[in-house]
Amino acid sequence: MAKPPPTPAAAANASGGVPRRQCPAYFAAIRRDLAPWRRGGGVTRALLNAAQRRASMRVTITGGGRRLHVELYYACVQSRALFTVWSLLQLMRRYPGRVPDVDLMFDCMDRPAINRTEHGNGDPSAPPPPPLFRYCTTRDHFDIPFPDWSFWGWPETNIGPWRSEFRSIKHGGKAVKWKERAATAYWKGNPDVASPLRVALLSCNDTNLWHAEIMRQNWEEEAKSGYQHSKLSSQCTHRYKIYAEGFAWSVSLKYILSCGSMALIIDPQYEDFFSRGLQPEVNFWPVRAAAAGMCESIRDAVEWGEAHPAEAEKVGRRGQRLMQELDMPAVYDYMLHLLDEYARLLRFRPVPAPAPAQEVCEASVLCLAGEKQRRFLEASAAQPAASEPCVMPPDAGE
Repeated sequence: MAKPPPTPAAAANASGGVPRRQCPAYFAAIRRDLAPWRRGGGVTRALLNAAQRRASMRVTITGGGRRLHVELYYACVQSRALFTVWSLLQLMRRYPGRVPDVDLMFDCMDRPAINRTEHGNGDPSAPPPPPLFRYCTTRDHFDIPFPDWSFWGWPETNIGPWRSEFRSIKHGGKAVKWKERAATAYWKGNPDVASPLRVALLSCNDTNLWHAEIMRQNWEEEAKSGYQHSKLSSQCTHRYKIYAEGFAWSVSLKYILSCGSMALIIDPQYEDFFSRGLQPEVNFWPVRAAAAGMCESIRDAVEWGEAHPAEAEKVGRRGQRLMQELDMPAVYDYMLHLLDEYARLLRFRPVPAPAPAQEVCEASVLCLAGEKQRRFLEASAAQPAASEPCVMPPDAGE
């Protein structure tokens, strides 16, 4: 078996390059996510095959990181598969010849599937679980978090690529000074996603009693009206913004944090790749999820913020700063480091996935896309990196 390529950090250090920026601290979670395979002897072909029954697609990158093959097992919701494949092509464009050869299984549904209790519950002597990439995980699952499709755009909700969306939201936040913002907690979203949490949140819609304004978002009606009332940059008019998980994690987290309002995060059960950078009472404010105490917890958070306005504003600004640091170069660096660490665990040489898998390139993805999807894809296209990727935080064992 050929020796895997050196990590980006090792390659740069060996070349005597200029000092590089450090990756955000949450990049260290990559090693935690991959720990079951590091201590369990790596990823074998048998483990990968076992992950297939939970996957929506198989992805192989070969040819020194220059060829991408995809085999679809079922149709993903909306355009998730299309945009996820595009994200990998953009990674290959940003770091040509640097993306490692890999063979992986990916699932595009919301909830994690590889339960710890079914795979040794973290027992170091237990066989490693099937490796499955998806958009989120929990402390009770082994699913491997990967940046979700919305960083490249979500055409079904008219939300643009993250690069432009963050810039627009931040500009909208600057337009309304803290003192001019409503002294209430605001949430706007879809409660009809099999989410008891969001249904319970509706009962907190009382600005006098709970200091909260809870609004339903009907995406079908929004589409008919040309998305006149769902523009994220116009939703930075409150000092406090609520994040409530839906069927699983929600892509709304990054947009809520981007406003510079103090984010009230209701007891999250799920983690995406960057939410590991959240620190309670530093860049967000925790809210209890218990139905009997959630409204009271929201009220208490608002009252604390009103009694400590300078501190509350700082919490909001730090949350916004976390999102500013989550720029697309950071997203691509996370993808690169994750795939590089994963590639080192493979106990076989990746080869192009056989038929019915198909080789894909940017042109083929754009050909499959509808007109609006194509606009979003083209707007999110990456450029080759002008600098080296960030340096991973030190391994605790190093």
